Amino acid sequence: MVVRGNCFCMCDSGTCNWWLLMGNCTSGNPTDNIIVNHDFYKGLYSWHPNCCNGFIVSANSGNQVGLSPKSGGNYAVIKNRTEHWQGLEQDITSKISPGSTYSVSARVGVSGPLSGSTDVMATLKLLNHGSGASYMFIGKTSVSKGKWEMVEGTFSLPTVPNQVIFYLEGPPPGVELLIDSVVIRRPSSSKSEKSTSIGCSAVGDEVIINPQFEDGLSNWSGRGCQVVLHDSMADGKIVPETGKVFASASERTQNWNGIQQEITGRVQRKLAYNVTAVVRIFGNNVTTAIVQATLWVNTPDRGEQYIGIGKVQATDKDWVQLQGKFLLNGSPSRVIIYLEGPPPGTDILVNALSVKHAEKIPPSPPPIIENPDYGVNIITNSQLSDGTNGWFPLGNCNLSAASGSPKILPPMARDSLGVHEPLSGRYILVKNRKQTWMGPAQMITDKLKLFLTYQVSAWVRIGSGASGPQNVNVALGVDNQWVNGGQAEIKDGRWYEIGGSFRIEKQPSKVMVYVQGPAAGVDLMVAGLQIFPVDRVARFKHLARQTDKTRKRDVILQFSGSESSSLFGTSVTVMQTQNSFPIGSCINRTNIENEDFVDFFVKNFNWAVFENELKWYWTEPQRGNFNYKDADDMLALCQNNKIETRGHCIFWEVQSTVQQWIQALNKIDLLKAVQNRLTGLLTRYKGKFRHYDVNNEMLHGSFYQDRLGKDIRTYMFKTANQLDPSATLFVNDYHVEDGRDTRSYPEKYIEQIIDLQLQGAPVGGIGIQGHIDNPVGPIVCSALDKLGVLGLPIWFTELDVSSLNEHIRGEDLEVMIREAFAHPAVEGVMLWGFWELLMSRDNAHLVDAEGEINEAGKRFLALKHEWLSHAHGRIDIQGQFEFRGFHGTYVVEVETELNKVSRTFVVDKGDSPLVVSIDL
Repeated sequence: MVVRGNCFCMCDSGTCNWWLLMGNCTSGNPTDNIIVNHDFYKGLYSWHPNCCNGFIVSANSGNQVGLSPKSGGNYAVIKNRTEHWQGLEQDITSKISPGSTYSVSARVGVSGPLSGSTDVMATLKLLNHGSGASYMFIGKTSVSKGKWEMVEGTFSLPTVPNQVIFYLEGPPPGVELLIDSVVIRRPSSSKSEKSTSIGCSAVGDEVIINPQFEDGLSNWSGRGCQVVLHDSMADGKIVPETGKVFASASERTQNWNGIQQEITGRVQRKLAYNVTAVVRIFGNNVTTAIVQATLWVNTPDRGEQYIGIGKVQATDKDWVQLQGKFLLNGSPSRVIIYLEGPPPGTDILVNALSVKHAEKIPPSPPPIIENPDYGVNIITNSQLSDGTNGWFPLGNCNLSAASGSPKILPPMARDSLGVHEPLSGRYILVKNRKQTWMGPAQMITDKLKLFLTYQVSAWVRIGSGASGPQNVNVALGVDNQWVNGGQAEIKDGRWYEIGGSFRIEKQPSKVMVYVQGPAAGVDLMVAGLQIFPVDRVARFKHLARQTDKTRKRDVILQFSGSESSSLFGTSVTVMQTQNSFPIGSCINRTNIENEDFVDFFVKNFNWAVFENELKWYWTEPQRGNFNYKDADDMLALCQNNKIETRGHCIFWEVQSTVQQWIQALNKIDLLKAVQNRLTGLLTRYKGKFRHYDVNNEMLHGSFYQDRLGKDIRTYMFKTANQLDPSATLFVNDYHVEDGRDTRSYPEKYIEQIIDLQLQGAPVGGIGIQGHIDNPVGPIVCSALDKLGVLGLPIWFTELDVSSLNEHIRGEDLEVMIREAFAHPAVEGVMLWGFWELLMSRDNAHLVDAEGEINEAGKRFLALKHEWLSHAHGRIDIQGQFEFRGFHGTYVVEVETELNKVSRTFVVDKGDSPLVVSIDL
């Protein structure tokens, strides 16, 4: 054991993550203090400035605010306080036991405009749903500048409310509150209590009791089934992978039956936990099945919730490891973890199950790419100047070179490459194709560089004999895994452009590119296939110039007033406080129980969309059983923070998303249900949602159209418009912008929109979801250009990007947001989440589960900062000050000889210079 300061490192070398204990330990027993990060060793982690701002000062920073840290470490400075009650707070709900007495001590100071002394108080804020907030005074002390003082007191709660928040407050507005350390000591506990508490959870603490069944089935039970302990099964063919025994969940009659353990009181809200289980299956002639770890959570005000943790494809042959991660946002009354999944009659075997506070994983370093050779084609003999040398037939087909293909570059490649030599006009002719996958191929393993984004471009054509449209695809075989490099649907004998992209992030052993797709027997022609790395930085420079034209306006500030004659030469400072371009995010009901999530959301987004809570399967899961409370709660949060909302979605055309009770209805009852859905939703929320996605993903599904006829889609739009004329009605679909899906390329989307409009549907906006991988700007821009001819506003409605490397993820996100912001047809961007474990897509988050902004998040915030305009200068002889700035809200400050005057104004869209009169 190694002792460092007041903390204990329980390992021989002292090289474990001992610093993670620092947030919770005090002298003596490190579990005494229930405050996380009590001495600000980890910055403001777990702390929240209440309606003010805070920062950390360290002993060696040379930036002390009038005091040195008493402990020699860090202290917090709380500034921009405009009320006495504003200060620093921490949620301690999960650490409090009813009836216990807690002692409080905090070392505090003050700085700033203060003469004499002031009181600093420790207070509890107690929140119960439905009855508002109450406050409990703990203690106070008198503080003057230049000295640390102690606030001390005790408290006890007979019952624990839904939320308990500890905070420090008191000094007058404008005075900075300094906090060196905070200790709230828990009462002494019995040995049994300590064994099940992780109030001071450190990395490595095991949450599960008896995780490897060394104590038999103690603390384990069956969830709707029997649990049995074994040392072997199947005549000794199944033995434990580790240890001496394993457990089985048997006599399962439902998929959700399995083995479970209650972990109430042993997990904390807003902390991330890793889950690992060693599992396999047995019986009922099932050889492979999904085994899933799930968290059942019960909260007093919201009832039951189920949180998927992780899943694995288990077999009856070997033990496999299931891994996952979870985060609790609220303060549940009960928490149970269990395994489920295989079909009834199949046993789930468990050798071990572990739950531990997740380690902080250091971010991946930015990739170093030497000699990227942007724009250089890696395909050998692409122009066929040497016949088909370098190419080989994939499968038993024949390749030959022929002439007569386009000599111009495909448009999307031309936008990336700029001025470029023409193509040769030669193409590969593929004949005698006996399977759809047969076509020309080439090995490119040694030509690829990790983390580079490659654009794919080609002209393709098919021969005669095809029955109906044919899909042609440029594909990559990466260690025998298929990667989509772009697709096109070919309807006739013309040449068609294929455009796509890909990226390799792990070193492959073999990469083959090939062109495939038309039906067997149909000849395939491929011309000018190019695969080249894209220069994103060069593209960003181009977009910056375009953005200046699209999102900025010339502004003339015309000053007047009693002193206008003497204003010449007066100093002027212009600061933009908010860009008016909508950038929003999806949220869900459990997210908003996490104060840290809400804080980031309201600070950085001005629009919201609800992930699930407005969808029909959520608001009416069973016929006549309505749930609007979740949507109401989320709408109230947005309204209170002046955040606009999109309504997603009234209907969803994909059958797998439609409730079983709706699928079981006959045609007459289904039409009535559709009418009731429209009336119920749009009457309840009339005027509250600015947009509605009327019938989601109509390019990928046809449930309502198949059962009620083509006119039902128009009926949905018309009726929605009648019920809420103020809402803009959107179509919404995916893979429109990336060239990967022939069901939803821009031309098909345009056909669908025009068809709806011709039938009288008031389509008011185009939604592009934006679930995209390794985006290429010109490909995205090409889709926007095509859709833009309709003259409707375009929104990215569900944007997310995914990469294990945070730097690459941030770059991908920057590509998408810059393309959107620069394009005149785009009027808003919605992210499909931003917080780890609270998103539907892995490796897409901007903020980790415990609130730390990652490299992708920093890139996002940097873009938002870049798009705020500031100017400084002096008033000219005409009493004017001119600048060019982004659309949005501004503050101008004018400093005259007598005083400083501040005014607010708005720069809206417009082609001519905006003249703003400022009366001083």
